[in-house]
Amino acid sequence: MPWKHAVKVVLAAGEALGKALTKAVREELKQSQHAATRHAEKTGQTASEAQQSATSNAKLGISLEESIQILNVSTPLSPEEVQKRYDQLFAVNDKAKGGSFYLQSKVYRAKERIDEEFVRLGIQQKKESDEGQEQKQQLGDSHKEHKE
Repeated sequence: MPWKHAVKVVLAAGEALGKALTKAVREELKQSQHAATRHAEKTGQTASEAQQSATSNAKLGISLEESIQILNVSTPLSPEEVQKRYDQLFAVNDKAKGGSFYLQSKVYRAKERIDEEFVRLGIQQKKESDEGQEQKQQLGDSHKEHKE
C-alpha cells in the first residue's frame, strides 16, 4: 500500500515538473521573439526579417542585442570591428592565462550570433584567420576537457 502512495507522489511531481519545463520553454521563445521585434523596430526591419532574427536567436540561444553588448561593438555592425573585438576578448579570457572559460564561451557565442546576422544581411566577411581557426579549435578542446 505505501508503494501506491509513493508512486502517486512521484507521478504528480513528474507531471508538475513537465508542466513547469514546458512553460519555461514557451516563455523563453516568447522573450526571444520580443527581443527580435525590438531590434527590428530599432533598425526598421520587415516582419519577415524580424521572424528570421527570432529564429536565429532561438537557434543560437543568444539575441543580437546581447551579442552586441558582449563584444561591445557599435551599430551599424562592421565585420572588421567585430573580429577585432572578438580576437581581443577571446585572448583576454584564455583559461591558460587565468581567464574564464565561461566568458570565453559567451564571447564565442556572441561572435557566432553576429556572424549569423552578417550572413542573413549578405555582408561579406573576411576569411577567418589562422588565429581564428586556432581559437575555435582551442575552445572546442577546452569544452571537451571541461566536460570531463
